[in-house]
Amino acid sequence: MAEQTTEPRFGGMDRRTFLKTLSAAGITATAGAAFMLPGSDLMVMPNSHGFLVVDMAKCMGCTTCMMTCSLVHHGEASLSLSRIQIQQDSFQNFPNDIHMAVCHQCEDAPCVNACPVEADHVDIVHGNVRTIDPDRCIGCTQCIDACPWLPKRLQFNPETKKVQKCDLCANTPYLREKGGPGGTQSCVKVCSVGAIAFVEKMPKQHDPHAYNVNLRTQGWKELGMTTEDFELEG
Repeated sequence: MAEQTTEPRFGGMDRRTFLKTLSAAGITATAGAAFMLPGSDLMVMPNSHGFLVVDMAKCMGCTTCMMTCSLVHHGEASLSLSRIQIQQDSFQNFPNDIHMAVCHQCEDAPCVNACPVEADHVDIVHGNVRTIDPDRCIGCTQCIDACPWLPKRLQFNPETKKVQKCDLCANTPYLREKGGPGGTQSCVKVCSVGAIAFVEKMPKQHDPHAYNVNLRTQGWKELGMTTEDFELEG
């Protein structure tokens, strides 16, 4: 795998200039990459530079995305180690028979706020993705408890006894290209029907369906498939 040496940029500035600018403005960055506003106890968490959205009316439930997620992060294809989750319910009607659960990269991420050792943090080097440092994680699972979504978007890794979560492929030792915002997201790349997409605009927060979008194009319609929006349950 080629070494990644590209310096991240923040509004046209490199990381060093960005942090100097914050300091000059009286804004202090904490270890977890939240920012303390001057003259206030208010902590501001910078937004992620990217998000995953899905179209559950396109997903076939093949789990290729799950296998690939595990492969690029852990070097093995394992549904148990995937950070993207697919649930199938054969008793439901289309399109509610399949549910894809992706990390929301939340605006004010409860999992980051809950971590007692700042292992779950905002990674300013990789586009402000909410990620977990396995070297600092103590496996207490408080971040999992804090996640407001079901299924939980963080997973306890039974092999390492640590918690893991989607990092938009920012830290993928087995991915032979640049990941994270501005790079490749493995699940997006391998989905054969294009049911997952990377976007830079944050979906509406607190809306359980905001991350489910219509990714069906005219070509999809020409194949005889519907391009209409569906009202999802739950």
